[in-house]
Amino acid sequence: MMDTLNRMQAAIRGRWAVAAIFLANGFLTGAWAPQIPVVLTRLDISKFTLGLLILLFGAGAVTAMTWCGHLISRHGSRTVLRWFGLVGSFGLLVVALAPNVPLAAIAMFIFGGSIGGMDVAMNANAVTVERRLSRAIMSSSHGFWSLGGFAGGALGGLAIQNYGHLAHAAVVTALAFAVIAVAVRYLIADARPPQATSGIIGHRKFALPGNPLVYLVGLMALMTMISEGAVLDWAALYLQQELGTDLAVAGLAYAAFSGVMAVMRFVGDGVRNRFGAVTTLRVSALVAAAGMLVAGLAPSPWLAISAFALCGFGIANMVPILFSAGGNQEGMSSGTGMSVVTTMGYSGILVAPSAIGFIAEHSSFGPIFVALSGLLVVVFLMAGLAHRAEFAPDAAPAE
Repeated sequence: MMDTLNRMQAAIRGRWAVAAIFLANGFLTGAWAPQIPVVLTRLDISKFTLGLLILLFGAGAVTAMTWCGHLISRHGSRTVLRWFGLVGSFGLLVVALAPNVPLAAIAMFIFGGSIGGMDVAMNANAVTVERRLSRAIMSSSHGFWSLGGFAGGALGGLAIQNYGHLAHAAVVTALAFAVIAVAVRYLIADARPPQATSGIIGHRKFALPGNPLVYLVGLMALMTMISEGAVLDWAALYLQQELGTDLAVAGLAYAAFSGVMAVMRFVGDGVRNRFGAVTTLRVSALVAAAGMLVAGLAPSPWLAISAFALCGFGIANMVPILFSAGGNQEGMSSGTGMSVVTTMGYSGILVAPSAIGFIAEHSSFGPIFVALSGLLVVVFLMAGLAHRAEFAPDAAPAE
């Protein structure tokens, strides 16, 4: 009885620990959004070159994610999350210190790698907590991520405008490191022994999962995260350059997106438990598509900000549902399935920025956001493939 109580108390502490790391990861990502226009002017580069730098962020993320499934299978999500979390807290500062394009390119790759590695490991650890607590926590965990993104985006523009980009990056780094350093002490170990080869084709570290459904779930994550990444990387510049607003207001685009996301994700577990993951995903995709469409057609910055908020309302629970589906695939460990879905999802962030930057260089951002609404409609049509997110906890989690 005492062992069961102690295990449950540890799981509750672990639940809040992983939530804190989601918060810190979102804060770092959100704080990067208002730094993007600064990079454009500070390095005196074109939007296409900026897109290539953001491409390297995605390349770093995908590279780390490709390795992360293997690392989690060998060492467990807790250990891997500790490594990437502590290193990742310094990523934004390294980018802000870069004095030229070559060093900025290296810094962006490192920043992306640390954020990407954190992402896989914290989601895998959240699946472990779900199994230990016998209830869903994935949407609310992502709610903490969005809350962090809201704080980073909302405060970043004002901080940069009043104190400069370096001071902003230094404060963000100090806050993120403090939160992560405390949280990693309370993370829980994987609920079952790591399995390096369960459900995969081949025997080495780059072996592929054998369940084809996980790749279709990954494709839906890719289309969803292209849209999410477009708001992160380009919404501020869209408002500033095409809708004629200043940096402080432009930063509110991603802040509104993330703020509404946070609210919806905190209620998302209850919505999913009541209506089912597939139904929630379908409705969410349609709402997100409508928001992205209106944002692309908006004649004023405040209408665009409101539309991005509506898009955040829809996208809020799409990524958590797809990640839960990936982490609960049959015949493979949660780390392996999560690695596939997050890697494919973040491939959207790898491909989209440079493509969007190139197109925007020759036209404008508005039609791009309209086109992205179509991808969200495709996710709506594929929603039934995420049925593994219909939460079914382990009956008797092991130590």
